[in-house]
Amino acid sequence: MKHVVSIQSHVSYGYVGNRAAVFPLQRLGIDVSAVNTVQFSNHTGYGAWRGSIQTQTHIQELLQGLDEVGALASVDGILSGYMGDVDLGQVICQFVRDQKQRHPDLFYCCDPVIGDIGRGVFVKPGVGEFFRDELVSLADLITPNIFELEFLSGHKVSSLTDVVHACDQLRCHAEQAICVTSVPSDDGQVALLMDTSQGSWWVRTPFLSFAIAPNGAGDLTAALLLGRYLLERSLVKALQLTTASVYQVFAATFAEKSRELQLIQAQNQLVEPTIEFEIKRIR
Repeated sequence: MKHVVSIQSHVSYGYVGNRAAVFPLQRLGIDVSAVNTVQFSNHTGYGAWRGSIQTQTHIQELLQGLDEVGALASVDGILSGYMGDVDLGQVICQFVRDQKQRHPDLFYCCDPVIGDIGRGVFVKPGVGEFFRDELVSLADLITPNIFELEFLSGHKVSSLTDVVHACDQLRCHAEQAICVTSVPSDDGQVALLMDTSQGSWWVRTPFLSFAIAPNGAGDLTAALLLGRYLLERSLVKALQLTTASVYQVFAATFAEKSRELQLIQAQNQLVEPTIEFEIKRIR
């Protein structure tokens, strides 16, 4: 059984961060050790929430405890997402370095949660720069949205060609893959785009116009991409399966007119999506 350590936020209500990542990975048959960087009542998109950011010491103790009970003897993947502050980022950085040295085949997926179009940067000062300058270089797969791609690469994106160029500028090493989420297409659809040094592919799906778009789509996407890659060992196959699953979750959420992802209702779609979208090579 594959084992993933997922280090990101937790909410008591709703599906973002680890709440959007752990269950889908488990449904794929992957064991998950969840380390929660924040403990909130609900996601911040509601405008009000309760809870706190976990301290650097707290996260270090959790990771040390996992090691002491032998839980890190086998680690196939690490997933990181929302960070409360730079101090937590330093802990994640060191943990990834240590585990990559210990497990040379480990695959690290970094979801650089920084901001979004329309909202701008919504993390604490310095967090975005830490992703850009420190954490991204360690990743085997990065999953930015368009806003985060622009922030990390330093290049404005207004076309598909711009997206691919920005990925080329962002890539830190030849084996690094970048999956850009929520890429608009000329026909009004939305796409996931996977860019590697060997080529680029995208999968387009219909755009669902929510009254209030649900949070957590990026967290779900990153988790499924990591899980599918660990099982399939193909980024292209992971892209196609992930796109289908995420769309079906969105379709269920749209039908319920909910602002929270309907992961439980659509859980079978996480494992065996009943729809397939065309994957197209674009370079």
